[in-house]
Amino acid sequence: MAKENSKNTEVSEKEAKKKELIFFLSSSEEKESFLSKQNMKLLSDPLNDDNPITVQVLGICSALAITVQLQAAIVMSLAVMVVMAFSNMIISLMRNLIPSRIRIIVQLVVVAALVILVDQVLKAYAYDVSKQLSVFVGLIITNCIVMGRLEAFALGNGVYKSFLDGIGNAAGYGLILIIVAFFRELLGSGKLFGFEVLGHKGATLAESTGLYAFGYENNGLMLLAPMALIIVGIIIWVQRSRNRKLIEEA
Repeated sequence: MAKENSKNTEVSEKEAKKKELIFFLSSSEEKESFLSKQNMKLLSDPLNDDNPITVQVLGICSALAITVQLQAAIVMSLAVMVVMAFSNMIISLMRNLIPSRIRIIVQLVVVAALVILVDQVLKAYAYDVSKQLSVFVGLIITNCIVMGRLEAFALGNGVYKSFLDGIGNAAGYGLILIIVAFFRELLGSGKLFGFEVLGHKGATLAESTGLYAFGYENNGLMLLAPMALIIVGIIIWVQRSRNRKLIEEA
């Protein structure tokens, strides 16, 4: 009888695992709704008090490199979102099959495959933006945010939660990129998406329009990489002034 009971439990465990793989939900996830508070926090927290750039201080390099123009920042944000969402899903699906010794290699292979697909799509449908982003799309493979969420979350949670976590962290990352790019392009060149929004700068004040007619000059420093760090620093200061819990104790 004991042997039969043990066999029955083993069969039920296998069936549960199969069910989990089919419906993308673990047993604990089946008990909560798709739009529960816990699931919504996976989307909302990275946008505010658990932002991957301003709180976790990850992904700073791309924030410096590709935020000169708003268009490039938005495309980079979408590329990271696609890679993070699907890599989290794939690793979560395979989490019970990946040997712990080679988990980092498996994660890199999955992320690299997705990055190649995204890069090829960009080259096919947005070639000019792809040229602006240059090697930085390929460097998504080594982005600390992507690998960090795979290691810290996707390996221990169900597919749906992992998908939400990927979307949320990519959105938080993209939000900072877009804010930085907005101010850098606007104040550095007087444009947004390549369109003149502060007016036209002519050879003389008489030929100029908008703010340029009053003697306004573009701030060339905003186009340099160090200004991205300064803007991120200002965002961090504002965030911590609003939420004192984020201030680290000395």
